[in-house]
Amino acid sequence: MSSKRFEEAKKLVDQNQTYSITDGIALCKKVATAKYDEAIELHIRLGVNPTKSDQQVRGTISLPHGTGKTKRVAAFVQSEKEAEAKEAGADIVGGEELIAEIAQKGIIDFDVAIATPVMMPKIAKLARLLGPRGLMPNPKTDTVGPNVKKMVTEQKAGKESFKNDKAGNIHQSFGRVSFTEAQLEENFRALLDSIKRLKPQSSKGIYIQNASICSTVGPGIKIDINS
Repeated sequence: MSSKRFEEAKKLVDQNQTYSITDGIALCKKVATAKYDEAIELHIRLGVNPTKSDQQVRGTISLPHGTGKTKRVAAFVQSEKEAEAKEAGADIVGGEELIAEIAQKGIIDFDVAIATPVMMPKIAKLARLLGPRGLMPNPKTDTVGPNVKKMVTEQKAGKESFKNDKAGNIHQSFGRVSFTEAQLEENFRALLDSIKRLKPQSSKGIYIQNASICSTVGPGIKIDINS
């Protein structure tokens, strides 16, 4: 988006106003003027101490209407599980040979990775590649387990993982501009409820300090999460 278009869109948003969820989503769609189908994102500042392990906020969610993005899924499984992974819709399937190939070439051609527990020690050699990209399979994000079909199916259906960053903030897409306002609101409320349920017991004070939404290249819109 050109800076001129962004400035025009920004004029439609009152920076001193906190909008209701319904009005904020309607406005967000209105000011998303890029020529492609922008993502709609939620940005939340949490009242947690991100340096403490017992105050990390991390979870997974299957949004009612998905995120509008088709994910490429890699399944790291033993040979007897490969057919199951392929039938479930995994885009890349393999075991030790696949791990060796990725380690050698350094090419990551997938958006999420799932693995069986047996494969986790073998994937350790990819930690340096996958870790920084947030692609390392983890039981906490439901990407490590014995049920390959379930994991692959959920990821292809749009299951999302989210966690707070080093500053205690959560940034998560919850749909696309092409979604209806009702679909976006339902996704927003499902995501918000999930984050609320994950409040650490040791967290003191106001848990959700502020929230805003925006399209990929649109202006931020402050949201009243209690509306």
